[in-house]
Amino acid sequence: MIQRVTVPSLFPPPAYSHASVVEAGTKLAFLAGSVPLDADGELVGPGDPVRQAEQVIGNLREQLRSVGSDLAHVVATDVYVVSGEPAVLPAVWDVVEASGLSSGPHSWTLIGVACLGHTGQLVEITATAVVPGEPPA
Repeated sequence: MIQRVTVPSLFPPPAYSHASVVEAGTKLAFLAGSVPLDADGELVGPGDPVRQAEQVIGNLREQLRSVGSDLAHVVATDVYVVSGEPAVLPAVWDVVEASGLSSGPHSWTLIGVACLGHTGQLVEITATAVVPGEPPA
């Protein structure tokens, strides 16, 4: 159902594929950015991008579950990290890898940005996933 492509003529990516191809007729879910807020709308891990990344992954799992998918069926993500320090980006990516999200490997982009939508927010992830069956009722 998902073909992950690493292009032989390009530099080999360390933990992702250059492209993911989904066969026509497959149901896809395009998820809004997952943010580091808890169920009450409170920011989790103020000032801590690693803790925020953990919350974002947890929220992403819930988003995926609600549409009948999971981390294994994610085909592409954009990971946004607020930081002036380049070392913070790989620290957040370590959380993504540990979650199993990158086990596809899927196509991803890790992006340093100046700010995100919620005060104190340091991490956000958008995702596209295959929905292998009907979503739960």
